[in-house]
Amino acid sequence: MAVARTRCVALVGVTGRLVEVEADVGSGVAGLHLIGMLDTALSEARDRVRSALVNSRYAWPDTRITVSLFPASLPKRGSLFDVAIAVALLAAAGFVPAARVAEPFFLGELGLDGSVRPVRGVLPAVLAAVAAGARTVVVPARNAAEAGLVPGVTVIPATTLGALVSWLRSDESPEGVPEGAGGLGHRGARPLPPGRPGEVVHGTGDGLGNDLGDSAGDSAGDGAEVVPDLGDVAGQPLARRALEVCAAGGHNLWMLGPPGTGKTMLAERLPTLLPALEWDQALEVTAIHSVAGVLPKDRPLLVRPPFVAPHHTATVASVVGGGGGMIRPGAVSLAHRGVLFLDEAPEFSTTVLDALRQPLESGRVTVSRALGAVTFPARFALVLAANRCPCARPSTPDDPCACAPAARRRYLARLSGPLLDRVDVKVGLFRSTRRELLADRRFIEPSRVVAERVLLARERAAKRFANTPWRCNAEMPARALHTEYRPPPAAMSPLLRHLDSGLLSARGLDRILKLAWTLADLAGKDRPELHETNSALGLWLGEER
Repeated sequence: MAVARTRCVALVGVTGRLVEVEADVGSGVAGLHLIGMLDTALSEARDRVRSALVNSRYAWPDTRITVSLFPASLPKRGSLFDVAIAVALLAAAGFVPAARVAEPFFLGELGLDGSVRPVRGVLPAVLAAVAAGARTVVVPARNAAEAGLVPGVTVIPATTLGALVSWLRSDESPEGVPEGAGGLGHRGARPLPPGRPGEVVHGTGDGLGNDLGDSAGDSAGDGAEVVPDLGDVAGQPLARRALEVCAAGGHNLWMLGPPGTGKTMLAERLPTLLPALEWDQALEVTAIHSVAGVLPKDRPLLVRPPFVAPHHTATVASVVGGGGGMIRPGAVSLAHRGVLFLDEAPEFSTTVLDALRQPLESGRVTVSRALGAVTFPARFALVLAANRCPCARPSTPDDPCACAPAARRRYLARLSGPLLDRVDVKVGLFRSTRRELLADRRFIEPSRVVAERVLLARERAAKRFANTPWRCNAEMPARALHTEYRPPPAAMSPLLRHLDSGLLSARGLDRILKLAWTLADLAGKDRPELHETNSALGLWLGEER
């Protein structure tokens, strides 16, 4: 009887912290004691571990067992530690060599029958393990594809505790831990292939020993999912142009118009114009969705910008992030590097709407609770859609809307001035006649054509920002806008006149300058000129210029 140690990871937001799991099997009153600031789910691990060991045909030590999770001051939550606790206990009891469990990281939940069940947050946990120097990580088989995305680590998929113990006892690979498991991880980062909406990239081959890889490959290639296309939207040429500008520069958008004019259709098609995520962005987005527990089973890696559209009854915690025990990311973080769409925006709580102001500026959100604060990334393109009045009825001279002017003002006033000041592009939509719809069909372009122009504009911006941390024009700070990236005086003149008259705020000026750079990138110009600044001013004011 001795002390055995192994390693696991505790998740704090989307960041992993190294945890050492120590097990001591010694004399004393028989029982299993877990220490180290545990939540309810982790405290219940004593029953899961005991049943898993007994049902795996291992004798339970009839003595005092103490399991410590270090550092003791770090709160630990969830069932992620079950496998590490069981392995450390078995090593302390002499069932497996203590040296074999000291170096690897063990992640996973145990079933009462000894099965190793999948858990959320495997990707950020493996990233933290690699940062701590791990060379081998044992994960549930159903999480192996997700863990295999991390370079420089060997991923061992485990299906049962018995198979894992047999592997730890010898060099042979038992059932559930296939031979060549080291091939499940890759040693170096690979380039991210261009993806279609819904396309996935798998970090493992067929060596998983389960049907995850096959089903994922089928779903990615059978084309069953209908992808929205910008060519479906007719009669709104200005809104389609505004959508292209927002995609090219990562700008926010507000669409105001009666129902049935295509606001929701346009918002849903914005992701089809955005380029595929780069490798580091894809890992970041996938890690957030993994921690939230919403990562699709057939998509170990998200390569397309996410599209998140919460219902207007959503609470602040569901949009910004929060939770009673474990703090989880909200809609603003799930939309990181993608699009957050608020349909019927005035119907949202004003508290929810105003809570968006801080992440729109900083690109991250910090959720503070009594036990500490957690910061989530939240750099997204915000799309707001609203009707012109509460009743949303078509208004004609013969049959005007019944809403009083004061009711209309109160309805739209739910979108506060500071929030709209952070929206770069404002566009009004109107009902189109049959003649307008037919005439506009000659100018409609599919998403593929518009996405090519967006990609060229993004490449021009990326070349300009090569030695900076910025990825698109929307991320430029104010200092850069007024120094090296300031347009010539002739192009600034209409903006300065509006600034002097009080119609334009300092933040609004910065937003317009970013828009002007995006318009210049789409036009293939090196710097914005008077035409670009005038057009950007019109987009910000919601006027055609």
